[in-house]
Amino acid sequence: MRRSDRFLSGNYIPSFMRIRRPNNGNKIFMGNMPELMELILNNIAKDFHYSLFSCALVSRHCGASLRELDVYFPESNKIKPGIFQSLERNELFFSRLQYLSLSAISEFSTENAVDLLKILAKNTTRIIALKLDESYSQYDSQLIHELINIIKSQEQLRQFTLAGILPDEFHGIISALECQKQSLREVIIETCGYSDEFKILMNCENLEILRMRFCDYENIMELLDNKINTLEILDYEIDASELALFFKKSGKLLQRLKLESLDAIIFDQSLLLDALKSFCPNITYLDVSIIEFSTQFLVLIGNLRKLQFLTLSVDTLSVDEIPDEERVIRFAKILPLTLQYLDLRYSCLISFIEILLKYCYAPLKKLLIDDLDEDKLKALIKFSNKRNRSLSYVGVSNYSDLGLDDIGRTEEYVRLSYSATVQEYLEVEDLFTLVPCEDIIVHC
Repeated sequence: MRRSDRFLSGNYIPSFMRIRRPNNGNKIFMGNMPELMELILNNIAKDFHYSLFSCALVSRHCGASLRELDVYFPESNKIKPGIFQSLERNELFFSRLQYLSLSAISEFSTENAVDLLKILAKNTTRIIALKLDESYSQYDSQLIHELINIIKSQEQLRQFTLAGILPDEFHGIISALECQKQSLREVIIETCGYSDEFKILMNCENLEILRMRFCDYENIMELLDNKINTLEILDYEIDASELALFFKKSGKLLQRLKLESLDAIIFDQSLLLDALKSFCPNITYLDVSIIEFSTQFLVLIGNLRKLQFLTLSVDTLSVDEIPDEERVIRFAKILPLTLQYLDLRYSCLISFIEILLKYCYAPLKKLLIDDLDEDKLKALIKFSNKRNRSLSYVGVSNYSDLGLDDIGRTEEYVRLSYSATVQEYLEVEDLFTLVPCEDIIVHC
């Protein structure tokens, strides 16, 4: 099935506007805000009109300013002019906006969408992260014009995200990044086709981070030079031949790399491994899905002397590559002494975790595994003692099944489920902490 067919066959999720408030408790709306106004914002409804009305009310009566705005335009809504007029009069409200996400603009009233975008273009200059999420081929020219104005009006845009259903016409939106070529540091491209407008990335002097998900990454990578230090590619299938050319040209500066194939297919793995070994000596973060546990793979890991974070989905596609004890021991011994983080949740190596820990000399601080039993617990205790208690956290995928109490202890789980001694449990408390994997995952 073609890449575009996969996306177009998905279920449609209706859009709505969200004015998000971070979970960490930091207020989006800063300034002198009476308790009543804060209560209004805490209870904003999904209805776009009511949400925008609340914004206008707060901006008018509180002199508040907005830091983060995530807008999903609803279908067939028309906003009363007075709301936009109130927002436009209060220039302070959007003046400190730093994070802006716009989605499903074409589903909204063109007149209202243009009005809101005009206000944003006029009153925002401090946006550092901008996300545009939709197909752009059907945009009205006025909408395109105002989106371009928003991009151009920013003083220092650092992160730009472009997401859509495989459009290949962007009507100057990407080209507008020319005015941000000094400040732009990260570009995220999702479900987009290729356009010559992407050539503008060649002019972005400080571009360091590139994330491409379900897009024409082969053509885009041909444009890149040696500035990229973080590269993420997510697709159904990954062709390593194009990657090898990029690594040969730009590999010395590459520090963080993630390659994920949803169909578990990476073509020309041998070429990929050889290119990484030969041209990418400075990698500190490596996350590669479905890689064969081959001798060539072991040589690569042994050569990455600066590696700190390693996530593996090691595959066994042939009988010759099935891990055995001898090969696992070799892998454990060659892990770089710089390695602090190891994620084996989806790797066949998890079946050999006791052997791996026994022969591992890397000072791991964080280890992620699929589940926990008595044998694994004992191996973890021995490893922690051997490595002078460098291990701080062990993430467990089935953490919710461990029966931990509110303060995260494992006494009942260890003592009752696996008949381990209380002394072993106490050693666990003194040595490392068991946590859900999601609490300690390190992303690219």
